[in-house]
Amino acid sequence: MRIEQTDETARQLDAVDLAILRALTRNAEMSNKALAQQLRLAESTCAHRVRSLRARGIIRDTRVRVDGAALGLPLQGIIRVRLGSHTPEGVHALFDALAATPKVLQVFHVAGVDDFLVHVAVEDAEALRDIVLRHITVHPIVRATETQLVFELRDGAGMLAEQD
Repeated sequence: MRIEQTDETARQLDAVDLAILRALTRNAEMSNKALAQQLRLAESTCAHRVRSLRARGIIRDTRVRVDGAALGLPLQGIIRVRLGSHTPEGVHALFDALAATPKVLQVFHVAGVDDFLVHVAVEDAEALRDIVLRHITVHPIVRATETQLVFELRDGAGMLAEQD
């Protein structure tokens, strides 16, 4: 289920909501008790606020990030996909197919020269080639692909990082 966040939803965030989001962004495993203590809130108030943020789609999910190398998937790549045609049905079908492909971490539908960026984690170069040949170029609307290897990946400061 996709929840659309509007500018109105963002305007409804107050300082307490933003403090909760900052704390959970730094440590999503933080217990409600620890979060309430850190923010000097009653536990019931804190729990209610977090539930509200989830219900409004502001907190979309909580995920576990796994080390790909520990699973035998040490090679990451970004596959740039360019389309030959752009019908809404074709684009949506391809987007769904790419997202459902095993070993695909993220799919970005983008503007510009490329139409999609597909982030994958695989065993080796052959597995990377197989994703391109068996799961991407088989779609008739795909005109071209270009694959880039990821040497290193670092998280950014995030949406709620304080400005200096």
